[in-house]
Formats: sequence, C-alpha cells, structure tokens
Amino acid sequence: MARTSEKLLTADDLLRLYSGGVRGELIRGALYKTTPTGLTHGEIVMNLGGELRNFIRPRRLGRLVGSNSGMMLERDPDTVREPDIAFISAQKLPLNVRLSGYYEGAPDLVGEIVSPSDGPREVYHKARMWISFGVLLVWVVNPENRAIEVHRSNQPLLSLTENNILDGGEVLPGFSYPVRDVFDL
Repeated sequence: MARTSEKLLTADDLLRLYSGGVRGELIRGALYKTTPTGLTHGEIVMNLGGELRNFIRPRRLGRLVGSNSGMMLERDPDTVREPDIAFISAQKLPLNVRLSGYYEGAPDLVGEIVSPSDGPREVYHKARMWISFGVLLVWVVNPENRAIEVHRSNQPLLSLTENNILDGGEVLPGFSYPVRDVFDL
C-alpha cells in the first residue's frame, strides 16, 4: 500500500474522498489508497464472516462488520483503518446504537486476509498495529499457504494449518471453525 498524499488528512476528509469514489486508509493523517483484492479474498471473507455471523448474531454478542467499515484508531493526526473482518462486542458498542460514521476505538477481533499485493512483513506489521491499538485477537489468513496466524497481546504467535481448528479464544468463547473450511471455496 503506497502513500498517495503529502498533505495530512483528517477522518472527515477521508469520508468526503470515499463519497467521491476514492478508497483508502489514513495512517497518522497520510492517505494510503487501497484497491480491490480479488475473488479468492472475497470468498474467504464470506466463508469466515458467515461462520462468525452464525455464531455472534443468535447470541447477540456484538457487531460483525466488513472491509468498508472504518475504525478510527487515533486522532490528530487521524488513523482510520479498514479490517477485512471485525467484531465489536456489545459491551463496547450496544446493539441498539447506530453509527453513521467511523467506529471510534479498536474492535475486539480483526481478521485480515493476505492479498497477492501484500508482503509478509507488511501483513505482520499490520497485525501488530491492531494489537498495539487494543485489539485482543487478530487472525491473519493466508490463502497461498492455507494457514492462519493468530496474534494476541503478550502471547507468542500461533500458526495454524488446515489440520487445526481456529477458535475465538477469550473474545468469542465457544467459537470454533476448521481452518480447512476457511479455504473451502
């Protein structure tokens, strides 16, 4: 993801650009444009997101959102990131509250699907960035090697293969999903 602006922008600027057809994220006020990621990426988002939704919704645990949902992580300069999948607990954002703009704060869980244009270092740093802002659980899903890295604060990195089960840990106790099924397109 390449920086596209020298001028520092605000979250409000980003919303205006988005309504004009520009898609991107702000990192400390700098705009980084994003591009569509491809079919496999979208299918994995739907597989994992669908399973999460089937677990979260009947239990009324919180909100599950996709990649067009910006997360305002800091202000002045503003940082707004778009996770591929994010869960925000009902404790942080009550189910009866509707937001018209960005969610201000860190979600509880983030799922990031590695795109062909992502470098391994970039993805690792993005996962650690989420943790540094207070996300409790980050799943980095790699379609190329059909594996998932599990990042948690102050815990060692856990690598899962197709023979493992992905779980929701302390964020979504009781959630489990075979890693193999994440990639079953």
